[in-house]
Amino acid sequence: MTNTERLRFDVPLYTVAEAARIVDAPYSTVASWAKGYVRRPPGRRPILGAPIVTAMKADCPGEPTIPFVGLVEALVLAAVRHSGVPMQRIRPALNALKSEIGVEHALASEKLYTDGAEVLYDYGASRRGTDAGDRALALVVVRSNQRVFVEIIQSYLRRITYGDDGYASVVSVPAYANAQVVADPSRSFGAPIFTHGGARVGDVLDRFWSGETLIEAAAEFGVPVSELEDVVRVTSRRAA
Repeated sequence: MTNTERLRFDVPLYTVAEAARIVDAPYSTVASWAKGYVRRPPGRRPILGAPIVTAMKADCPGEPTIPFVGLVEALVLAAVRHSGVPMQRIRPALNALKSEIGVEHALASEKLYTDGAEVLYDYGASRRGTDAGDRALALVVVRSNQRVFVEIIQSYLRRITYGDDGYASVVSVPAYANAQVVADPSRSFGAPIFTHGGARVGDVLDRFWSGETLIEAAAEFGVPVSELEDVVRVTSRRAA
């Protein structure tokens, strides 16, 4: 395994909080995907949810636990979440999807993009009229006699660039309307970077928060002012 492959699969690069910011999902949601959850409804048996995002144990609190492949899995799940289908209702379909695609880390595989909609449609059609089946069908539409994911999921999948091995290698960060920001494990250890200039988003923001103007920070790092404005706007909204 090459060093780049190790960075994608085996090296924890992100904390849960960092992954949540990158995929634009709530911290608590990504934590439940990475760690699983236990819910105890009054008068009922506990409800257990197994982890569905690749994560590793941290030796110390605050250390990264999620490798790049887990970040991509979280991005796909964020797409499902934004489609409006409750995650706890779609978990059986996701498990079937992983099984049918037949590769490890199926949600980060190019096979999800090429074959996933067909698999989900078949799963849902075979269970039509059940909650699990109907929820799976809600993620798929038929166009020109082909099963494809609904547009919100397609828009997230189009943000993924796949490597020669068929697994995700770069992700375009979905939080921004204008800024072109990517997470690439082969650059800056996967930290979000501007495609223009290649600077880490965190480094550029640090200069701005320390007192530099948008124009000064943008000029220093080779980032278009409009893109930096977009990033500052999103970051300020999250902090509010």
